[in-house]
Amino acid sequence: MAPQDTVQDTRRRTALVTGASSGIGAATVRALAAAGFATIAAARRVDRLEALAAEVGGRAVALDVTDADSVAAMAAAVGDVDVVVHSAGGAFGSDTIENGDPEGWKAMYDVNVVGLLRVHQALLAGMRRGGDGHVVVLGSIAGFEVYPGGAGYTSVKHGVNAVVRTLRQELLGEPVRVTEIAPGMVETEFSVVRLGSQEAADKVYEGLKPLSAEDVADVIAFAVTRPSHVDLDKIVLRPIAQADAAHVHRA
Repeated sequence: MAPQDTVQDTRRRTALVTGASSGIGAATVRALAAAGFATIAAARRVDRLEALAAEVGGRAVALDVTDADSVAAMAAAVGDVDVVVHSAGGAFGSDTIENGDPEGWKAMYDVNVVGLLRVHQALLAGMRRGGDGHVVVLGSIAGFEVYPGGAGYTSVKHGVNAVVRTLRQELLGEPVRVTEIAPGMVETEFSVVRLGSQEAADKVYEGLKPLSAEDVADVIAFAVTRPSHVDLDKIVLRPIAQADAAHVHRA
């Protein structure tokens, strides 16, 4: 073992999670706090963030990833962070390409891809200064699979996947790891927002046990607690009942 491998970093690392007011983002804040990180929960719904921050002993900061001024204000407020988990995102609608809404497609691209860009640009310098940075992006199996009625979302998530792979090349040789988390079926309020009702969302998961937000958060916490020389480039996780976007077993 090299001498430097025996030196422990006694500074408490700071992790910022976007989209932290619910679902996977909120679960990730809890998981990272339990793993010993100082956490910063960032999202638009500040009342939820403040309750979460009080629960885990962390901080809350307002953030709208689609608003450049909001991103700049967030970056000024938090200073340098070591880990950034890009959980903010969304899917709107499930129309065919023929009936797709261009405005909905643009909105998804703004929050999922351009929002990732804005936050990354605002916080990268601080991760470099810390000497042990980690960019974690919540992608999806929709980033490398397709399905009818999902072209808007899959196109956007393919874009997210391309950004992450490019980041890995661009940051090679620097002290910043890059990890993409690509879940399959996860039951959160995400589906309610996309499909418009709880009833419609429930039908998606009928006859099977989907992943939970906590399942995904556990994997994120595992990835960011590996030794600094270990970079888990991409992690795909699905419920046992799902083989891919088109093949699901229902009891």
